Amino acid sequence: MPLHDEEEHHQLLADRLLDSNEEESAYDYSDKVHIIGVDEEHDDDDFTKTPPFSWKKLWAFTGPGFLMSIAFLDPGNLEGDLQAGAIAGYSLLWLLFWATAMGLLVQLLAARLGVATSRHLAELCRDEYPKWARLLLWVMTELALIGADIQEVIGSAIAIKILSRGFLPLWSGVVITALDCFVFLFLENYGVRKLEALFAVLIAVMAVSFAWIFGETKPNGVELLVGVVVPKLSSKTIKQAVGIVGCVIMPHNVFLHSALVQSRDIDNRKIGRVREALNYYSIESTIALAISFMINLFVTTVFAKSFYGSEIANSIGLENAGQYLQDKYGGGSFPILYIWAIGLLAAGQSSTITGTYAGQFIMGGFLHMRLKKWQRALITRSCAIVPTLIVALAFDTSEKSLDVLNEWLNVLQCVQIPFALIPLLCLVSREEIMGVFKIGSTMKVISWLVAVLVMLINGYLLMDSLSSAVSGMLFTSVVVAFTGAYIAFIVYLISRGVTFPNWFVKNKSSSSIDN
Repeated sequence: MPLHDEEEHHQLLADRLLDSNEEESAYDYSDKVHIIGVDEEHDDDDFTKTPPFSWKKLWAFTGPGFLMSIAFLDPGNLEGDLQAGAIAGYSLLWLLFWATAMGLLVQLLAARLGVATSRHLAELCRDEYPKWARLLLWVMTELALIGADIQEVIGSAIAIKILSRGFLPLWSGVVITALDCFVFLFLENYGVRKLEALFAVLIAVMAVSFAWIFGETKPNGVELLVGVVVPKLSSKTIKQAVGIVGCVIMPHNVFLHSALVQSRDIDNRKIGRVREALNYYSIESTIALAISFMINLFVTTVFAKSFYGSEIANSIGLENAGQYLQDKYGGGSFPILYIWAIGLLAAGQSSTITGTYAGQFIMGGFLHMRLKKWQRALITRSCAIVPTLIVALAFDTSEKSLDVLNEWLNVLQCVQIPFALIPLLCLVSREEIMGVFKIGSTMKVISWLVAVLVMLINGYLLMDSLSSAVSGMLFTSVVVAFTGAYIAFIVYLISRGVTFPNWFVKNKSSSSIDN
């Protein structure tokens, strides 16, 4: 890297840090985990030097990646896993692996944006786009968050219903789950590390629960390995394949991770410190998603071993999955039904809390609202709990209706994915925003290929769902109009991020002068 570029970026970082101090940041200074001085005898004056690797520092940076990984383990993902296993067997495990890898790439870009700019994605979108566009982006992101939250809260409510042996109906489980907002607020007052410890416990509960069921059912190890390594896809499993990819990248999670990485206090004026933070976040995010992949793998293979090729394979969902396992395997001293419910409850509770967390950053960033944390948390929670209560009351008596609802909620989130991916990729590619930390040409091509692939896959899911639901001239016209507006907005967002070569700009300017 040329010295003058480093000096310019050093000044850019210093100016940006000064500007960020004048605004409300994602974390107050007193709430941050302080990194400077950890495992170091002295602070080097060379602002370009990256400090050597330290296990103690890696531990200090560990946390944001695990909170981010919860979105890969929410009840919506678990339902996608069990349905993929029951209907497709072991054949889609390779896709689960590569979908997780694509999700990791996107999340690392979100972390890169947050660390390099000291601001999160919602804040940058507020500055980047005109008022109408950023408000539309905010609405789309909130819709995705509400859709995800309904799945998460319903998942928790189903687990509570199972553990109470049906005594507590679905709606009461929703109310109980809504109270986790207060747990979140309580723990947040005691520091970021306490909150991260709670999530570590919940992830451990999921891992133990689903590993226990994996051990009880004893899936075929050879078929598992072949499923991970050898790509297979048939016309009968396309829907499950699309569901696996669609569940992995959650729009609100991209916004969340770009804010979570700011919970560590690093010296953003030094390129070496920024690079160091990116290295540690890359390591801990990779570890976190490796663990989430293993948990998803447990769930998929359990249902592949148990129900693939059976008559009930197409009728399995979150609410009856535990009972089907119980009927097939019993449970010995501890019924497998309750082990399933405990894992599902941990997944639902952890994902609803991260949803509340993400909602605070999204609302505060897009709208620049200067509210207290508890006020933003309550507003965010209310936006999701009210529709979830309505859903719980309407669908409590029908397992099939819940499964249909879950499919449409997946479609809702798929529709919103471009409104997180496109702004992210446009911003991390711009030198005036990222400085020397903008992504290179190779990474840009790979990232856009992944984004286009994900959007095409989710577009297929959307069209497949609409084709079976749309009927009548009026309804068809409305859908076509909204689809046109949707595509036009995506094209607008992409055009905002397009940069032309210098020779093209010069030629265009010359031709304008000549004319």
